[in-house]
Amino acid sequence: MSRLLGGGGELGDLMRRARLIDQAQRHLRDHLPGELGEHLFVGGFHQGRLTLITDRAVWLTRLRYEQPRLLELLHQLPAFAAVTGFELKVRPVRPPKAPPRQTRRLTSRAADELSSCAADVDDPGLKRALERLASHAERDP
Repeated sequence: MSRLLGGGGELGDLMRRARLIDQAQRHLRDHLPGELGEHLFVGGFHQGRLTLITDRAVWLTRLRYEQPRLLELLHQLPAFAAVTGFELKVRPVRPPKAPPRQTRRLTSRAADELSSCAADVDDPGLKRALERLASHAERDP
């Protein structure tokens, strides 16, 4: 397997290119300000231009201002001395994270209090709402 991946064939070339892209991505991320590095992905290298991908347009705008500095940073790596510029693209790289679900618990004591309040209420709508809320309690078996 290691001979196949490190050899001189197509797969070996592909693995070397993937390592170089990973090296460029880590180097740029380490030197970018704030959260910008978290939103930067190196997409490839073609005809002297490195493709930089970000997940939102706001980060692309910030990358545009950082281009001269990014080019200097890349030229610190011998393998990227030939980079002359960037192709900047916006692509949703990761699926949006669903907000964490908040589960709430209603103790049996709280349910008893709600039931007690419902018994003292004259308004039928409020009474039903309090009883329905009390029915969600965790009951001891």
